[in-house]
Amino acid sequence: MRKILHADCDCFYAAVEMRDNPSLRDVPLVIGGRAEHRGVVATCNYPAREYGIHSAMSMAHAKRLCPHLQRLSPDFDKYRQASHQVQDIFRQLTPLIEPLSLDEAFLDVTHVERMQGSATWMAQWLKQEVQQRVGITISVGVAPNKFLAKIASDWRKPNGLYTITPSQVSGFLDQLPITKLHGVGPATAKKLEAQGIHTCKELRAVELPVLLEEFGKFGVRLHELSRGIDERPVKVERERKSISVETTFDRDLPSMAACREKITELVTRLEERMARNQNPAINKLFVKIRFDDFSITTMETAGQTPELESFLPLFDTAWQRVERPVRLLGVGVRLASEDAQRQLGLF
Repeated sequence: MRKILHADCDCFYAAVEMRDNPSLRDVPLVIGGRAEHRGVVATCNYPAREYGIHSAMSMAHAKRLCPHLQRLSPDFDKYRQASHQVQDIFRQLTPLIEPLSLDEAFLDVTHVERMQGSATWMAQWLKQEVQQRVGITISVGVAPNKFLAKIASDWRKPNGLYTITPSQVSGFLDQLPITKLHGVGPATAKKLEAQGIHTCKELRAVELPVLLEEFGKFGVRLHELSRGIDERPVKVERERKSISVETTFDRDLPSMAACREKITELVTRLEERMARNQNPAINKLFVKIRFDDFSITTMETAGQTPELESFLPLFDTAWQRVERPVRLLGVGVRLASEDAQRQLGLF
């Protein structure tokens, strides 16, 4: 039986800014780009959330919801420094850490003997150390696996701590909405709810063959998660799956020709980023477009070199699907998996 912690810094970017300027603590605060430059909200503090503001919202919309909103541009150097401090505290507890982002990680403390082996005491220690040494709060979930630990960390945010012991798993899941299950998006939820399935208890009553018929391979995952089964280990090293660059423009690009000019700049930036990553093996190329109506389309192809001549035909095909002014352009590569690279090495 594993003991897994999921640690998540509360509104991380905003928390670092509030730490450095306490006058921001009680006012609605967002971190992100300027509204006039089509910026979006990267994160916001809890006073801002009371107005319905959330991450990925356009800054213009956020300003409409809260006219007296305070906005700061991101300071990623400062956030990375705070992240390193938090990660250092994690490493004092266990080397088995799977970072998910600058402010979030899984920790496997199954074999940690400190604090009498109590994962809950370890979570309390983490919270105290991060508060004292970094000056921000974290929420921690404690559970027998990654799936439940992540749900638990969100259960009493902000500055929360919630433990799900093995004996509590079934009772906890009985009332858990299916929308809390990893991978259950709006479409899957709608399909399940149409069948009268709203909680994990109701989902458990559905036989596996029925789930397989309705949802394919994902039916197995639904079957397991509704029972609290998640055998995924904490991965100390994460395999990178893609490298990409994208730009949101201050003004919509009105034509295919205008977009093609910008693709040239993006491909140059992509080549630089790939060089910094030692030019990893490529599986596919892709182009991403967000139009002025916020619809998104992508186009990808396999077996090409990441050059301008390869990306332009992809863009042309993708743009012709809608033929509208363009708000955002992106280009990228999907990387070959480590297994695929090993197989290629055999030949």
